[in-house]
Amino acid sequence: MRKTDLSSIFLFCICHLVSGQVRYSIPEELENGAFVGNIANDLGLEFKELSARRVRIVFTSRVQYFEVNPNNGILFVNKRIDREQLCGENPTCVIPLEVVTEKPVNLYRAEVEIEDVNDNSPSFPNREIFLDVFESTSPGTRFPLEDAHDPDVGVNSIRTYQLSPNKHFGLKVHSRGERKLAELILEKALDREEEAMHHILLKAIDGGSPERTGTAHITVAVLDANDNSPVFQQSLYTVNLSENAPVGTLVIILNATDVDEGLNSDIGYSFSNYNSDKVREVFSLEPKTGELRVKGLIDFEEANTFEINVVAKDKGSYAVAVHCAVLVRIDDLNDNAPAVTLMSISSTIREDAHPGTMVALISVTDQDSESNGRTNCHIPSHLPFQLKSSFKGSYTLVTSGMLDREIASKYNIDILCKDAGSPSLSTNKSIVVHVTDINDNPPRFPQPSYTGYVMENNTPGTSIYSVTAMDSDINQNSHISYSIQDTQIKGVPALSYVSIHSKNGTIYAQRSFDYEQIKNIQFQVKAEDGGFPSRSANITVIMIILDQNDNAPVILSPLSQKGPAITIPRSADPGHLVTKVIATDADSGQNSRLSYRLVQDTNPGFFAAGLSSGEIRTIRRFGSQDFKLQTLVIIVQDNGHPTLSATATIELSITDSNTEVHSDLRSVPKTGDRSPDLSFYIVIALGAITFLLMIGVIVLIAVMCNTDRGGYLANCCYLRRNNKNDESINPHINFQIATDSKLISNCIEVRGTGTLCQTHSYKVPSDETTSHGAAMVFQPYGPPEYRNYVKKVETAFSEWIGETKSNLTNAIDEVRY
Repeated sequence: MRKTDLSSIFLFCICHLVSGQVRYSIPEELENGAFVGNIANDLGLEFKELSARRVRIVFTSRVQYFEVNPNNGILFVNKRIDREQLCGENPTCVIPLEVVTEKPVNLYRAEVEIEDVNDNSPSFPNREIFLDVFESTSPGTRFPLEDAHDPDVGVNSIRTYQLSPNKHFGLKVHSRGERKLAELILEKALDREEEAMHHILLKAIDGGSPERTGTAHITVAVLDANDNSPVFQQSLYTVNLSENAPVGTLVIILNATDVDEGLNSDIGYSFSNYNSDKVREVFSLEPKTGELRVKGLIDFEEANTFEINVVAKDKGSYAVAVHCAVLVRIDDLNDNAPAVTLMSISSTIREDAHPGTMVALISVTDQDSESNGRTNCHIPSHLPFQLKSSFKGSYTLVTSGMLDREIASKYNIDILCKDAGSPSLSTNKSIVVHVTDINDNPPRFPQPSYTGYVMENNTPGTSIYSVTAMDSDINQNSHISYSIQDTQIKGVPALSYVSIHSKNGTIYAQRSFDYEQIKNIQFQVKAEDGGFPSRSANITVIMIILDQNDNAPVILSPLSQKGPAITIPRSADPGHLVTKVIATDADSGQNSRLSYRLVQDTNPGFFAAGLSSGEIRTIRRFGSQDFKLQTLVIIVQDNGHPTLSATATIELSITDSNTEVHSDLRSVPKTGDRSPDLSFYIVIALGAITFLLMIGVIVLIAVMCNTDRGGYLANCCYLRRNNKNDESINPHINFQIATDSKLISNCIEVRGTGTLCQTHSYKVPSDETTSHGAAMVFQPYGPPEYRNYVKKVETAFSEWIGETKSNLTNAIDEVRY
């Protein structure tokens, strides 16, 4: 193929269509790298945005004829274009382009029209043409010639034919559509005897610049006899044939007539040499009957018309062939479903993507005709996506609502495209879109707070509890780490008490807990995910320390040490109080519940120990034969598991007369020069101080209660058990003024352990006084049911006061003796 002078090539005008399309025109056969146009400038794109927005061309075909320079936006030829190979004989040859930019994603449509250049010369199907003409043929008879073929189109196709100079024949050129047909005309009668053979040169000339030509040699043989040729009724027959017509379908019956007789009128039909191989593949011609039938597959999408040249010739001597043409127009059937092509698919999208975010570009084509090939696409309406039509046959898939990965992490989007044929054909395509996670969910604990229990004297470093938080996000956004908040527990950092495993939430003890020092600890646990920015949640954890029986009873009285024995008159009656073992236990609950038992005595059967009171009393009178010195061993046991105990050894001296009885309340060891009556005075002093303190507290309460009598809560007194939050170790009773600012002063609070363990309310009358040693009287205040309940407690409290007074009196008597 001859190269065209590039200096003569010019670009046609660029026109912006109302749809936003850009159209270029270039000649075919340009070299690689040839300039087409500045598509970035024509689309209104800034040069500095080209690289960042990744300008590129999306091709629907496998051959990429063009490319865009990402630095300057110039569209250039990437592969040599042969218009005849690309578009055949179509007068218009257009290559559609789709230009895609990102950030944001935009789709532009461009077209490049390939202009034909005169790079092909006309050619005849046969370089040698043979004609048999009877010498009796009349001047003016026409002989159709096979026309030449030129792959070029428009002005570059065949313009005319020329015949070399001769005496007998002329040339008639006429047009049939875009084709130029030539007929040889006998202008002067032939004389076989004068000249039997005539040699003529036929030239085909195109309209290019410079023009190109093709030649064929015509040899005319002058014949005798059989002076009538077959005659067709029409020179051109036009028929319509349905696409996909089955093999054997009759297209047309050709009928030529000959007025001769015998063999001179017996006509045979055949295809002209000019017919293409495709015609011979698709159609067959019956030589005797002239029936034109379907032989192969009729496909409208490959060819929508066929022009078939038929030759009729009788069987006489020196028969002359005549020609006719059959134009077969193919009627389209809707036999092609829409072809759906997915381009620029984004398989993932963030769950915080705004509505309108593009997911994919979709191109839809249908090879059927315009009426059958119109397409319409849609997706299920319940999905948060939408199909938008940008150009004819082009769609963009965008989001139409907010996404939430925790609700749906993946979408299978079915795209259904239907054409307009009858019946309609459709194509399904599926796009899988994964929603990527963002850190939009904080960690969540299954309950608002946690309460755990740990036994005291635990081993430091062991796990004591565990908390677990959940996060609806995934991957790094769901990786939770745990930590102890920097809080204080009784003035000490919480981290000195407990630690937590940062990954699994297991809580470990940093020290050994002592129930007698602290009853519970409360701290904050923080759960934080690994997202950016991270999210967190806090939870309160309360660890209750459980008491363990780790304290043995401690005997306060009598002290087991050397000293004068306790004396008992031999005349003591049964039930005589000898002494009382007083012990305490630092534990609480059942672990501090003490029992007393006599395990050893000199003469069994003389003494008995009160199981819960610790009182040692005589069982029977002493006889003259009984030992004067008695040794008792008392064991004091708590109710814990395992049981802990302590023992007290008491020495008793039996006297024959009512001499002074030695007290066993030896809380302080005697020194050499102290008086034997010192213990007596100490007990008297302690008893007096105790009663004076009680009277003072009651008087103070009465004064405060008289100042304000408003409110039920201000006139109540609480008698409370020593619970887990109390820091008191020894089980004793104390009186305390209520310190709540909402309580008024005529209220007394009594706390204690042991048998006095219920919680009750009392009102102390301000107009009553208590005398030394007299039982206190409490007046309940509140609703009737509450006052009845308090009266029961008042009776129990009075009994306790009486018992306390009696025990103290007995102690004083024993000291005196």
